[in-house]
Amino acid sequence: MNVIPKKRNISLRGKIIYSVYLRNHTQEGTFAALESDLDRIKALGTDIIWLMPVHPIGQLNKKGSLGCPYSIRDYRAINPEYGTEDDFRHLINEIHKRGMTCIIDVVYNHTSHDSVLFKEHPEYFYRREDGSFGNRYGDWTDVLDLDYSNSDLWDYQIETLVQWAKIVDGFRCDVASCVPAEFWERAVNAVAEVNPDALWLAESIYTAHVQYARECGYPVATDTDLYDSFDMEYPYDVQDYFDRYAKGEGKLSEYIAMLNYQEHVFPTDYIKIRFLENHDTPRASKRFPDTGIMLNWLAFVYFQKGTTMLYGGQEWQNKEYCTLFDKAVFDRDNSMDISPIMTKLGKIKKELLPTDADFYAEADDETGTVTAYLTNRSCRFAGVFCMKGKKCVAKVNAPDGEYVNEITGNNINVKDGQIQTDGMPVIFRVK
Repeated sequence: MNVIPKKRNISLRGKIIYSVYLRNHTQEGTFAALESDLDRIKALGTDIIWLMPVHPIGQLNKKGSLGCPYSIRDYRAINPEYGTEDDFRHLINEIHKRGMTCIIDVVYNHTSHDSVLFKEHPEYFYRREDGSFGNRYGDWTDVLDLDYSNSDLWDYQIETLVQWAKIVDGFRCDVASCVPAEFWERAVNAVAEVNPDALWLAESIYTAHVQYARECGYPVATDTDLYDSFDMEYPYDVQDYFDRYAKGEGKLSEYIAMLNYQEHVFPTDYIKIRFLENHDTPRASKRFPDTGIMLNWLAFVYFQKGTTMLYGGQEWQNKEYCTLFDKAVFDRDNSMDISPIMTKLGKIKKELLPTDADFYAEADDETGTVTAYLTNRSCRFAGVFCMKGKKCVAKVNAPDGEYVNEITGNNINVKDGQIQTDGMPVIFRVK
């Protein structure tokens, strides 16, 4: 098969992804129940719904009372807890009717201990030095790792992708870095024959994870290794710096410097997803319990160069980690609902912020302020974000004068190259 280099559509930088964990999204936890929430999700500005794994969950050596959706028993079936395949197809049609697309999780590094694939093809699985089956990473005790040195495994997995590509609009690929980059190249091209517009999102992994794997002698791909296959990648190459800042262990300027660094190390059409939380991280409102601080970070996420991703429950400022292993429907407390702000930020992202812009940001560690810019040949937008949630004065590269804060509609003033804020985020057009 001829491998065709990936051509990325940078308009994806203007899109919004909404991540759904079906089990905990509604009390029913079904495809049908999710349908009743599609209009609300769409109203947030959502373009792409990402369904976390929809396949049957392994029960042997499972974690928690129900098991983890990333411990998959059968890649080619639908989890009966969620409904039937007809229910799944109906949901996809309803998503399409609302002008959205749908991607599903692909978990190709491992399966459950009781998977169909393990029962039928144990030769597809990784063995330890003593010959026993297992996984390469100690914490994932509910799964068995696959062994991609077996070419027949490649054929099985690609056939499976082609099957689903006839129904859905693309794939979010779990720990994509732990699967050979060459596999993804072949898979993308095979899927393109039945769905040329399929979207590919790689969960490229933390730099510390890459280092650990290499020290253990395990094969692992970097962001650049995966670049030729995927439309979008995770921002985990710089996530450590954000995590350290959120824990009070690092400087804001260190994280911002790494965002700027991405502009220089990736090709001009690179696309990262940008988020404050996902199913593997603490909730944003847990990390930043001060709503003002959290809203500044949220606005900065929308402003950054890349595709914005939201995680179900984030709009109600849920603070509790959404467990993968048990039933725990997220709280819909309308007094905490920030959907209107998300909708406004989504509108700004889609209608105003250029997707072909250069990104640059500066941080003041003393005031906790970030000033960022998106610039192309025809326009320039500036954003001022107060990460301490307090009134501050920030330097800004804009001519003195009066501007409009696109978030609130209020006028703001730049005087002597500075702007004074009330502690809430500001986004304005400079030219």
